[in-house]
Amino acid sequence: MPADRVIAHLDMDAFYASVELLRYPELRGLPVVVGGGRDHGPRETVLADGTLRREFQRLRNYAGRGVVTTATYEARAFGVNSALGMMKAAALAPDAILLPTDFEQYRRYSRLFKAAVREIAPTLEDRGIDEIYLDLTAQTGTGPERWDRARELGLRLKAAVRDATGGLSCSVGLTPNKLLSKLTSEFDKPDGLTVLTLDDIPARIWPLPARRINGIGPKAAAKLEAIGIASIGDLARHDVADLVERFGRSYGLWLHASAHGRDERPVVMESEPKSISRETTFERDLHPRADRELLGGIFTRLCERVADDLLRQGYAGRTIGLKLRYDDFRTVTRDASLPLPVSDAKAIRRAAGECLKRVPLDRRIRLLGVRVGALCRADEAAALRNAGAPTTRDLFDEPAAG
Repeated sequence: MPADRVIAHLDMDAFYASVELLRYPELRGLPVVVGGGRDHGPRETVLADGTLRREFQRLRNYAGRGVVTTATYEARAFGVNSALGMMKAAALAPDAILLPTDFEQYRRYSRLFKAAVREIAPTLEDRGIDEIYLDLTAQTGTGPERWDRARELGLRLKAAVRDATGGLSCSVGLTPNKLLSKLTSEFDKPDGLTVLTLDDIPARIWPLPARRINGIGPKAAAKLEAIGIASIGDLARHDVADLVERFGRSYGLWLHASAHGRDERPVVMESEPKSISRETTFERDLHPRADRELLGGIFTRLCERVADDLLRQGYAGRTIGLKLRYDDFRTVTRDASLPLPVSDAKAIRRAAGECLKRVPLDRRIRLLGVRVGALCRADEAAALRNAGAPTTRDLFDEPAAG
């Protein structure tokens, strides 16, 4: 592994919620949950003296099957986190302020902070609306002093993000690779800056729970704990042959390498993706019937996130895919091919819903994913529509009876 690299993971702090606090500064310091629809916005009244009065809705009054998009750190203190069902969140923090999602605003601020970062560090890998990887090796050079230069550069990046966005903060992890940088960007949130070298792994990484490694989900963590592996250090000290036997060669070797902080993946700049997908592993296995409303909300949110990724990267796609993993670790996928490339969340949701009808729903589900493939540029999709291709609505309409 090239130990002389300097890789940064920059992660915006509670991004959606922080954007909302720029719009509504009077909510700073309060528990705020973002995830409602347009009708959950504040009621605004202009008083006789010309001042604007806002009345915000409370989470206790929410009724529906939506899921939390994000929450301020004050709301997270009550146990409210992303992908939690809104009704459950209301039980945990009934007095929290409820706000609707505004993806247009989030995308605008995403473009602002990434443009500011590129002015300082052009080797950037875009990982989503609120996080990026940066290869800073060219700016920091080599030798022991590079970490001091990396810290100074990290402070410059944080200041540039704050200035470009009008006050948004981010947390930055600076290490020799992507795996460690993603871990360390979480260390001092919000507004954190953490530098970690390979020599620091035993003291700072090994005490962490094994599930903190990105790629170890709840089921894998439980399986590791069943054989006495609770921390990353336990995993690093465990016999690699036993990991391979229990988890398979590829995943077993990856577990062992990750525990030792090994990761040779490069920071990848612009490339043409073959597909764009989002998936989530649940904290507990969900039943298709008993947890139908919660699953439906998560399903819709995944489609919205894929649509957001497509819009941000300028793509549309003709193949909509569904991925399910059951509680027994069996995985099934289904695809639907459309005559017209789509990129909006409703069209993706409807096509993925048709795929869902073609899979057995008789077991609990531990993972759900949505994928859009057969990609083309958004301008090509627009040209197809202008040429008289069927509309998105036509794709799903039932044939007329006759």
